[in-house]
Amino acid sequence: MVLSALFTKFEIMISATESRINFFFETPVTLRDRVKLKKALFNTLKKNGRQVESLNYIFCTDERLLEINRQYLQHDYYTDIISFELSIPSQPLVGEIYISIDRVRDNAKQHNQTITRELHRVIVHGVLHFCGFKDKTSAEEKEMRAAEEKFLASYLRK
Repeated sequence: MVLSALFTKFEIMISATESRINFFFETPVTLRDRVKLKKALFNTLKKNGRQVESLNYIFCTDERLLEINRQYLQHDYYTDIISFELSIPSQPLVGEIYISIDRVRDNAKQHNQTITRELHRVIVHGVLHFCGFKDKTSAEEKEMRAAEEKFLASYLRK
């Protein structure tokens, strides 16, 4: 299942150097210092034993993510993120992460966080799933939140 074929309009943001992590925007969002972010995400994956072939982030609306949630996961609810690992087992990561900018904004307000912090929390959340972190039980969610906070503390302070 390659979901990239579903897209029609994208602004592709690639740094001057060849990148394995790319950002695509169906919905505009401010995402500063992308080269630094790509390096931090790449290092998080590497520290957790994951090599990367290709990782695409797609920023979209609630409605777009709801459509994907219904079509591919048979879930009929809004969510902030959906990640798809497309890799062959034991091969480098090929993945796609879809993020609803609408949910990120609402979550930031709900949790009294800045949009920047919440956006970066969701961005790393997807990577952590690819590193084996889960969030279905309260214990798993606690571990996931701790890993997110560790990333944010390091990344956002620099």
